[in-house]
Amino acid sequence: MSANDNNTAHEEDHTGPVKTPKQLLLMVLYSFVVPIFAIIALVYYVTSGNMPAAGSTNTEKELALRIQKVGSVEIRDANRPLKSGAEVYAAQCAACHTAGLAGAPKFADAATWAPRLKTGFEALWNSALKGKNAMGAQGGGDFTDIEIGRAVVHLTASAGGKFAEPAAPAAAK
Repeated sequence: MSANDNNTAHEEDHTGPVKTPKQLLLMVLYSFVVPIFAIIALVYYVTSGNMPAAGSTNTEKELALRIQKVGSVEIRDANRPLKSGAEVYAAQCAACHTAGLAGAPKFADAATWAPRLKTGFEALWNSALKGKNAMGAQGGGDFTDIEIGRAVVHLTASAGGKFAEPAAPAAAK
């Protein structure tokens, strides 16, 4: 027989780094385990440092603002008594309307309020709720729409307006 028969040639063609089943098992195990540990190490490296933005002073607050929920629910006491127009004016409106800041008509200035009074209560109330020019929207804040309406009546009454206060909503049965 010759040295190059089919059996010997077949055995010599299949030589490689894996010679036993144990070596094959270890190679398969390491080919899965090593990449997993590499991924875990990369994730740990990326998330380990809290790197604040340049020039930031309060990183915890900025982080909370970035990850805050889109919407929120605010629970108010629906049975609390409504505030008077004078109370709402003092708390919400007086800052600008007392000094006339940013073109706001001053409290009790009849000449400035006269053209505005002609537009009617609904238009003034709508402007107060939604905002107009430099005045920001007051609706949805600390006071109800009815309370803002009462403040509008109080403010316009100081300049000669004769609007009736909006009525409180009827209690649900």
